[in-house]
Amino acid sequence: MVYCENAFHCQRFFPSEFANEAERCQAVEPMKTVSAIKSKIHQMIAAEKIPYTIVCSNCFSGFHLPTLAQTGASGPPQRKSHYLRGWKSKREEDIGTYTIRVVDDPRTLNKALYIRPPGNICSFNDLVSLWEKKIGKTLKRIYLPEEQLLKNIKETSPPINVYLAVYHSIFVKGDPTNFEIEPSFGVEAAQLYPDPKIDQTLMDDSN
Repeated sequence: MVYCENAFHCQRFFPSEFANEAERCQAVEPMKTVSAIKSKIHQMIAAEKIPYTIVCSNCFSGFHLPTLAQTGASGPPQRKSHYLRGWKSKREEDIGTYTIRVVDDPRTLNKALYIRPPGNICSFNDLVSLWEKKIGKTLKRIYLPEEQLLKNIKETSPPINVYLAVYHSIFVKGDPTNFEIEPSFGVEAAQLYPDPKIDQTLMDDSN
């Protein structure tokens, strides 16, 4: 923080967010404490008048997609799939592309950049259907209600409880998209930089 404040060549600071925005996250423990720390850092950046852009990617596809968010799995499901609700995930290279584009864009100065390509948003059921089509099988779908997920979070130890708390925030509470982006605090990447190659369903071009 001190370095950014004093270094004359620091024209824009990009806090390492790349997840849900802390200020609008309805996280439960252990993620609640992490979000509070992030929020405090954001407030300090603004108070020190350090120029910044917070990139909120709201999920890396490389983290969630290979297993369809099946906790503890090493690959995608072959027989059954536990599912929650929504799905919003972006490819890492697309997140990098957007981040580079905002580096010197005055429209993103001192704001949050929300990456929400419409084509990247689908239901968990739709995602499982895409996977079933690829493998030529019908999976047994097991719905995990919020009450059971909260119970699992309390009864498991790190790092599994952390993953489950993240899933609760993303899939149950819908934190990545459960609010309107207002010009006073943020901008949406796909609106600033329309790109058909990025705005597509995640599995359209996967193997």
